Amino acid sequence: MAIVETERDGAILVIRMNRPERLNALGAELRAALAQAWCAFRDSRDLEVAIFTGTGRAFCAGEDMKESLERGSVPGDSGNAPASIAGSASARPRLDNPYDEGTLAKPVITAINGYAMGGGFQLAERGDLRVAVRGAIFEMSEAKRWLLGGFAHGLTAAMPHAIATEMAFAYRFSAERLCELGWLNRLTEPDELIPTAKEMAAHLMTLPPASRVNTLAMMHSLRPQPSEEIERLAAALRGHGALDDLMESRRAFAEKRAPNFRGWDDPADRDRTPTLDSIRST
Repeated sequence: MAIVETERDGAILVIRMNRPERLNALGAELRAALAQAWCAFRDSRDLEVAIFTGTGRAFCAGEDMKESLERGSVPGDSGNAPASIAGSASARPRLDNPYDEGTLAKPVITAINGYAMGGGFQLAERGDLRVAVRGAIFEMSEAKRWLLGGFAHGLTAAMPHAIATEMAFAYRFSAERLCELGWLNRLTEPDELIPTAKEMAAHLMTLPPASRVNTLAMMHSLRPQPSEEIERLAAALRGHGALDDLMESRRAFAEKRAPNFRGWDDPADRDRTPTLDSIRST
C-alpha cells in the first residue's frame, strides 16, 4: 500500500495521501512521496489538472509530532521555523516540491475529506480551488507550535482583519464557516467529494489550454503576499522567545498534558519584542 496513491483520469490526476492510521501526518516518508508525485505532475505533458485529497477521516493532521520528538528537533524546512533551527545540522534537506513552492503552472483542486490542521491546512490552502466535506475541521496551528502564529493565512485569503487574527491565534473553523467566508468553493457530502472535484476539473479541461494556463498565472500574481518588510519582521519574531518551548509544545501534545512554557530565556525580552520600527532601523 503506497503512502501516496495516484490515479489518472485522462488529463486529471488524483493525488491521495494514504496514511490514515496517522491522520496523514506529514512525516519524512510522506513528504518525500508527495514531492515525487508533484514533480511527476509538473513534468508530465499529458496531465493538466490535479485533485489533492486524503484517505480516512483527515485530509492531513500536519506535522508528525512523534517523528519530531524522536528526532529531537522541529522540522527544519518549516516556513515558521526560527533561522537558528532551520539552518541547523538536524534540518532535513529541502525537497524539490513545486506544490509547496507555489511554482506549479497547472491548477490544483484540494478535496478536503476531513481534518486539515497546521501543515495540513497549509496544504489545503495552496490549492487554487477548494472543495470540502461538510463537518470538516480546520486549524491554522502555528501559534500552538511555534513562537509566531499564522499571520499570513488571512492575508493570502483576503479575509477581514478580525478573521485573519482569529486564524493567526489558532482558533478552529468548520468547513461550513469557511465556505461562508469565501475560503471554500464547494461543500459536499463525503461520497460526493471526489465526483464534485472531478466535475470542477472537467470544467477546467473545457477551456482553451492557453486560457487555462494564462488565467492561472494571472490569479497567482493577484494573490496577496506579505511584503518583504513584513517577512523581515516575521523572521525576527520567529526567534523571539524561549526556543525550548517549541519542543515543549510537542512533548505536551504527545503526552496529552498541558504544556509548561518558559516564555523567554530572559524575562526582560518580553519588553523587547521586535517591531516594524525596529526592523526599519536595522
